[in-house]
Amino acid sequence: MPLGERNWDKSESRYCGVETEFHDDMPQLLAYNISSGGFDFVAAPLMDPSYRPSLMGKDCGGSGVLPFAGSDLVLSPSQWSSHVVGKVSPWIDLDSEDEILRMDSEITLKQEIAWASHLSLQACLLPAPKGTSCANYARCVNQILLGLNNMKLWLRIPLLKTDDNDSMDVNSIHPVDSWELWNSFRMLCEHHSQLSIALDILSSIPPANSLGRWFGESVRAAIMDTDSFLTNARGYPCLSKRHQNLVAGFFNHSIQIVVSGKPVNGLPKGSTDLAADHNDRNFDAVQRHPLRPYLDYIGYLYQKMDPLPEQERFELGYRDFLQSPLQPLMDNLEAQTYETFEKDAVKYIQYQRAICKALQDRVPEEKASTLTIVLMVVGAGRGPLVRASLQAAEETGRKLKIYAVEKNPNAIVTLHSLVKLEGWEDTVTIISSDMRHWDASEKADILVSELLGSFGDNELSPECLDGAQRFLKDDGISIPSSYTSFVQPVTASKLYNDVKSHKDLVHFETAYVVKLHNVVRLAASQPVFTFTHPNKSSKGSNQRHKKLRFEIPSDTGSAMVHGFAGYFDATLYKDVYLGIEPSTATPNMFSWFAIFFPLRTPVIVHPGSALEVHFWRCCGPTKVWYEWCVASPCPSPIHNSNGRSYWVGL
Repeated sequence: MPLGERNWDKSESRYCGVETEFHDDMPQLLAYNISSGGFDFVAAPLMDPSYRPSLMGKDCGGSGVLPFAGSDLVLSPSQWSSHVVGKVSPWIDLDSEDEILRMDSEITLKQEIAWASHLSLQACLLPAPKGTSCANYARCVNQILLGLNNMKLWLRIPLLKTDDNDSMDVNSIHPVDSWELWNSFRMLCEHHSQLSIALDILSSIPPANSLGRWFGESVRAAIMDTDSFLTNARGYPCLSKRHQNLVAGFFNHSIQIVVSGKPVNGLPKGSTDLAADHNDRNFDAVQRHPLRPYLDYIGYLYQKMDPLPEQERFELGYRDFLQSPLQPLMDNLEAQTYETFEKDAVKYIQYQRAICKALQDRVPEEKASTLTIVLMVVGAGRGPLVRASLQAAEETGRKLKIYAVEKNPNAIVTLHSLVKLEGWEDTVTIISSDMRHWDASEKADILVSELLGSFGDNELSPECLDGAQRFLKDDGISIPSSYTSFVQPVTASKLYNDVKSHKDLVHFETAYVVKLHNVVRLAASQPVFTFTHPNKSSKGSNQRHKKLRFEIPSDTGSAMVHGFAGYFDATLYKDVYLGIEPSTATPNMFSWFAIFFPLRTPVIVHPGSALEVHFWRCCGPTKVWYEWCVASPCPSPIHNSNGRSYWVGL
């Protein structure tokens, strides 16, 4: 049974599993842990732990039958797939100095994964590497991945503190920073998309910045050992505030919880006599599962989470989904695209506020009834800015004459219908033309546009408004008056793997619009390009180059940069702003998602080293494009040289 029923939440994080010991009767194991215990799935060993290939001939009498937990027929295919995560034998050590152990480990690993794949399991849990050197383990796993079906491999990684040498396990075989262990393993496996992480959560956890790195990685499960729980006054398990926040983060990132271990400090009051031995072959379905109080507490944390705001629920389906940016000059937008953007009330409220202020500055109160302001909406679409302008005029008591300029002939049809329906014929004149080529019969006092893209200038607002400003009066007002793009380095394993799956250069040299979710923002964003309108510059070039230097906080530890998230911030007029830059983002606005610039080869940044990045905005006769690269700590190729893969057409 899922942790809670929330209609909007379909993520995997609502399912909670339990780690079990080996049992050769899988139906009984499921009955006890799922039917009786209430867990959604088991992470269970598939192979008898006493099995060693080197002893097989002696112990099995030459039968050659592997000691798996029953045949594939003991459960239905759906039960195997939905309720069992295979657990590879924890004794395997593929980097051992002992050759027999190493060979036994490799044979066993391949046998168990082959069996799990035969059962169509969704995932198989791999034990953590036994030491800092894991090259042979990674080599064997990589071989398996190259021939694997859709099953995921979850590599078990202990979540160790980065600032405490005493946080090593009892054998002191793991590096202090467990992220380094994971990073080494996944790089040896070439960032394979079917290799994921199962984090072992212990009683002490890393500092916030170090912990945050994992939310941009492919973490599929968090194994909560009972030792990480506290006991409340009534004898029931609970978690520290830091652990609670961590679990909430797991829920938000679709990471499943797996409860592991034995009850700590006895069982909750009233349930002592209900304990059962996991290894007892005679499971009693009536008995209360000893780990049920832990499941109940995890469910309590899940259910007490605040529901997602309406905007977030609307955006759920877009999370970490790569979309190509719009080409507003080359392509005519479809009705559905207009419909989506027009629902963003916040954006048009901000525009209306800006137009109100501009009208009040342009027309003194004493001239409000006699002076008519010429306002041009360039790129009018289906009319939302026309409506906002008329509402601003009504609110301020000013008189307007509006020109609605639009190049999309299909949107022109809608504009004519809107003007007739609303009775705006005496106020609004529709112009079917590209703003860059239209010859206006008079000049405008106010020029209004919504040509901004996720990166500010990436939908060619500078080129369009430079072409349109010839019909703006010398002292005329442009709304927006300026906008700035921003970038920041991010860990984004899913996005990187999605781009990598195309297996070509073009996709790594394309900027994508994406609702960022499973990402880690490694440093504060920094400004890149700024454009001001009207543009009084005599140079007349919209080409730009910016060098940026990012300092990753030292307490983060080492981190992987998969690319850069881009945003914009715009000044519509005076103190009226609009934007998606995280620190200043306009609340509850959904017209824009961030933009993502991937790196062909991810870059590792170590504590104390800086990340130096270059961005270029390049302009040609028929197109505008971006180029980007990393200069330090290790140089990358210049991406999208000469706009060979991605550009915006003029």
